[in-house]
Amino acid sequence: MGAQAALEALKNAELELTDIDVIIGACGAGEQPIPCTAALIQKQLGLETSGIACFDINSTCLSFLTALDTISYLIDGGRFKRALIVSSDIPSAGINWQDLETCSIFGDGAAACIVEKSDSSSRILNSYMETHSIGSSFCQVEAGGTRIPPSQSFDHQRYGLFSMDGKKVFKLAKRLIIHTKEIVFNNTGLTLEDIDWFVPHQASLLAMHHMRKCLKIPQEKFVDIYATHGNQMAASIPTALYDIIENKKLKRGQLIYFLGTGAGISSGGMILEY
Repeated sequence: MGAQAALEALKNAELELTDIDVIIGACGAGEQPIPCTAALIQKQLGLETSGIACFDINSTCLSFLTALDTISYLIDGGRFKRALIVSSDIPSAGINWQDLETCSIFGDGAAACIVEKSDSSSRILNSYMETHSIGSSFCQVEAGGTRIPPSQSFDHQRYGLFSMDGKKVFKLAKRLIIHTKEIVFNNTGLTLEDIDWFVPHQASLLAMHHMRKCLKIPQEKFVDIYATHGNQMAASIPTALYDIIENKKLKRGQLIYFLGTGAGISSGGMILEY
């Protein structure tokens, strides 16, 4: 899916594969532990001998925002010219189908975008991310790393599948979303009323309802694709962005506020002028 999304992004940007000089895998869960997902995407694109740099940036459901923020500095500094960011997740492969709290909220999906230096007509105005590891056990897959390695026998359903304490996540995430918003908008001269589109992580129907209510976001400005896509992990935010671009709702010069939370627990926000 990630490679297909990448090809679609290149087609829409009227670029060739060789116009890219770095590929970033911004997935919530990689295809395999080693090598990085970006390298596997490079291979799937037929670029095995291209030498194009590949690396992953992972902050679970916020991976796309983290990758976009990080690569903006590398492009601005001249390290890279044109980046391909790919967010592709298949949560259906790692959820516990006996746990109705989690199995009913997810959806598989992929999205990709090309990032290059602009003439300042399109730019990131401000961004911020914070992590409070007091919630590191609230959303997790415990096995698969060095703590519970594949070479060790373990209870697969308990340790090898995704688990979440929804109430604890919601309580912490609610507080963080408000604090993140205050930091992101600080010193920008902007308020929520200046934002044309709010593009949130599509966490769950209930989470998005409370997010919109908590920040007093008008329904018509709130991009909600949850009913048709579910929670696609890191692919959620870029897919929601694609939706308003594809449906010709988003106009050049409009302001977008990306926001969401991810396992960790992390909270992120970014104001972007399109």
